[in-house]
Amino acid sequence: MSEEAIPMLDVAAQNGPIMDQLIEKAAEVIRSGQYILGPEVAAFEREVADYIGVKHAIGVSSGTDALMVALMALGIGPGDEVITTPFTFFATAGCIARVGATPVFVDIRPDTFNIDVEQLAASVTERTRAILPVHLFGQACDMEGLSDIAKTHDLPIIEDAAQAIGTKSPVGPVGSLGAFGCFSFFPSKNLGGFGDAGLVTTQDSGLAEKALVMRAHGSKPKYHHRVIGGNFRIDALQAALLRVKLPELAGWTARRQENAARYDAAFAAFRGDQQLLRVPVRRFEGHIYNQYVIRSARRDELEANLRSQRIATAIYYPAPLHRQECFAHLGYREGSLPVSEQASREVLALPIFAGLGEARQRRIIESVIGFLRR
Repeated sequence: MSEEAIPMLDVAAQNGPIMDQLIEKAAEVIRSGQYILGPEVAAFEREVADYIGVKHAIGVSSGTDALMVALMALGIGPGDEVITTPFTFFATAGCIARVGATPVFVDIRPDTFNIDVEQLAASVTERTRAILPVHLFGQACDMEGLSDIAKTHDLPIIEDAAQAIGTKSPVGPVGSLGAFGCFSFFPSKNLGGFGDAGLVTTQDSGLAEKALVMRAHGSKPKYHHRVIGGNFRIDALQAALLRVKLPELAGWTARRQENAARYDAAFAAFRGDQQLLRVPVRRFEGHIYNQYVIRSARRDELEANLRSQRIATAIYYPAPLHRQECFAHLGYREGSLPVSEQASREVLALPIFAGLGEARQRRIIESVIGFLRR
């Protein structure tokens, strides 16, 4: 009899202990007849703002739409450039292009996978309108360095914090440090919804008001439109269910961090051979480990070996954005951003979800080490 499969993420198991609360809350919303915005959305926005540590939180329809709202609220459009990372989910650069602006890609640091601040300053031009860093895999970017560049050139920062709810940096919680923070509640996130949902955060009341207007087709008052927005509202049902899960988030995050520490300790013996295995570097204490991503020059062999043992893994990301066909017109070539390109060939995410458990994690560790020693 073969061993049980280990999934990359077990959403059903996470929801199990709070299932009665979730069902009760869903029924409450259904009975209320209030499905668009309303009291559940307002309550969730207050509660999640307190959790993140921001003045304003605006619930939206997805993490992608959070980025769209932020870009549109800042008036970014055709002729503008936005500096970002090529090593991230497509939405980061896709939203820049969707508003008519041009993504300008800056390579990443090899240790954290986050944008290289030292290279970023050289990419600012007279057309640059914003900086859009990504707190990748749950680790904060160098926000102090980014803020220095932004202040020097009078540029807003839009934080893509889709994978980083609750992440802390030395200068404060992510999502509170730029003009806007953008979060995702996609089901695989540390705080996952039951479909698509997202959040825009800001410390600036004026920007919060612009985001609220953009969320509702640019109307204020209703049916009167000075600007064109979109239908970016979060569903009341998503907000209500996320309210049930939010009190559990700190505990889930702590267990992810414990799992990461066990991986780090187990793989410590391989740190001298960076070709064989590199573990993620925790540059700041507030890493929440939305993913635990190792690197290996033998990534594809390792992935296949783990798959043969019914251990799920994932590759974030198999191709950097500057090499995607839809951005070919930007003129980036193979070798343009070598650190991102190498990372795409080497990265492999291991299961790290809160309910993984020591026994299953031990099996993953033994399988990885067994392969590497061979």
